[in-house]
Amino acid sequence: MIKRVFSNLFGSPATRLYPFTRREPFAGSRGQLKNDIAKCIFCGQCQRRCPADAIVVGKKPDKSWAFDRYRCIVCGYCVEVCPVKCLSMDPKHGD
Repeated sequence: MIKRVFSNLFGSPATRLYPFTRREPFAGSRGQLKNDIAKCIFCGQCQRRCPADAIVVGKKPDKSWAFDRYRCIVCGYCVEVCPVKCLSMDPKHGD
């Protein structure tokens, strides 16, 4: 037990200094959903394919696109089905 105490006292910390040292995302991490609204044709394919009902597409006349990030399960099905590829998964969170 004394060996463990000394290793904790004189060893380096196990955590990062977050705002100053950022960790790169893991390979294969999906991250968060991004939409290039200028390219979107508001077809509603992403809304129909989303298993969590996190996307709401208002077609005519207002043409709106809403996304509830707390309902999203980050599966990527909406990105796969988008015909104009305006949806993408950004591996970084919060930027």
